[in-house]
Amino acid sequence: MANLNGKRIAILATNGFEQAELEVPQTKLREAGAQVDVVSPESGEIRGWDEKDWGNKVRVDRALSDVSAGDYDALVLPGGQINPDILRVNKEALALITAFFDQKKVIAAICHAPWLLIQTGLVKGRNVTGYKSILTDLRNAGGIVHDEAVITDEGIITSRNPGDLDQFCAKIVEEINEGRHTQRKAA
Repeated sequence: MANLNGKRIAILATNGFEQAELEVPQTKLREAGAQVDVVSPESGEIRGWDEKDWGNKVRVDRALSDVSAGDYDALVLPGGQINPDILRVNKEALALITAFFDQKKVIAAICHAPWLLIQTGLVKGRNVTGYKSILTDLRNAGGIVHDEAVITDEGIITSRNPGDLDQFCAKIVEEINEGRHTQRKAA
């Protein structure tokens, strides 16, 4: 994996994130040299969902209220059903996602996390993918939906599920190394 030394990445999550969709990017991006912070509206620890039951706890590095898009080079949004459903009604979370978009920074959403892109209006007219149960939601939001492992549209990365995590993480590294996506069109 390419070098991410000096890069800072936020993973925005709350209780109910899909375990692998937070832990694998966190590990792989750190191994590539990035500083990776778990950002949450919760403090202390948040707990993942591991397939059919509650999973591991993960330490929250920074409170959502204490961060801005200017602090980071990219934003990763893990899925699971619970995590993005809670975050899509959190005004601070939506504002942070929108700020990353406005600053033309990389945003990566996997599984059900593209719901957050729908909620912020960032899907319309974009090539996207997501977990099979949200493909209709993506279409209804104006997305150009593809049933592929990973889709990138001007620095917005979407991916289907945990089986695609290696490709998802590799694409995050590639897009961060490309820098800001100044050609990105408005939502």
